[in-house]
Amino acid sequence: MAKLHSKKHGKSGSKRPIFRVTPAWVEYPPHEVEELVLKLHKAGNNPTTIGLILRDQYGIPLVRALTKKSITKILADGGQKIEYPDDMLALIQKAVRMNKHLHANKKDALNNTKLIHIESKIKRLAKYYILNGRLPHDWVYKRETAALIVK
Repeated sequence: MAKLHSKKHGKSGSKRPIFRVTPAWVEYPPHEVEELVLKLHKAGNNPTTIGLILRDQYGIPLVRALTKKSITKILADGGQKIEYPDDMLALIQKAVRMNKHLHANKKDALNNTKLIHIESKIKRLAKYYILNGRLPHDWVYKRETAALIVK
């Protein structure tokens, strides 16, 4: 989506190396990593933050390479329900902040345009997640109820 709403020339930057085997220097067994993931989720972290904490504080580069399951799959197997995917929730939070800014600054036309762009990204993501079954079929994004989703 790099070229869609910006004047930039596409996606660029470093990519995470793809490796399927667990590095030899990782000290944690798979069952202990799953327990860590569940503990961190109970502390109030989302799956993205859990991955960052495991990488930075525990030295676990990729949970999937170690446990053969993603963080969301580990949480689902552990009985922890995730209502909204992380990327969609981040976009909804951004839209709520922009909407709040627009109420205070009604003449900010650029912010209004960018809010429309963010909302179109949310709707495209919603269509994808509805097709994959991660959102209910009757889910619709509404600007008025977006603040309730974030809280």
